[in-house]
Amino acid sequence: MCAGGIPTENNTHPLNTVKAALAMQDYMAKRQQEKQLNKIAGWELRIGIHTGPVVAGVVGKKKYAYDIWGDTVNIASRMESNGEPGKVNISATTYHLISDHYQCLHRGKISAKNIGEVDMYFVESKVEQAITQPVS
Repeated sequence: MCAGGIPTENNTHPLNTVKAALAMQDYMAKRQQEKQLNKIAGWELRIGIHTGPVVAGVVGKKKYAYDIWGDTVNIASRMESNGEPGKVNISATTYHLISDHYQCLHRGKISAKNIGEVDMYFVESKVEQAITQPVS
């Protein structure tokens, strides 16, 4: 699990998180191809992303760890568990924050354990920015 925008919130953390997730999936796809060529079993990732507030802090008495928890963490976990290997599955909240930059496929409402029906999207690709040429 990873979290963006911690400890200081910023305006780009949803985009940065999706960019990192796609880079991880790309890396894993390349490794999978190498393993197949060598007839070695590989494995794939399911990545789920949700955006929202979290509670964060240091936990532990003998061994300290910085941890996060809350509804946002739980929904992100459901995005992952309801995703598919090799894909990045995001919530509607995250979709609305990145939709100007990434093309996504709406999967519909999917039942998420202990949460209910949740709109989910697969991130398909980066939106290509049109280059406008001045008319002469």
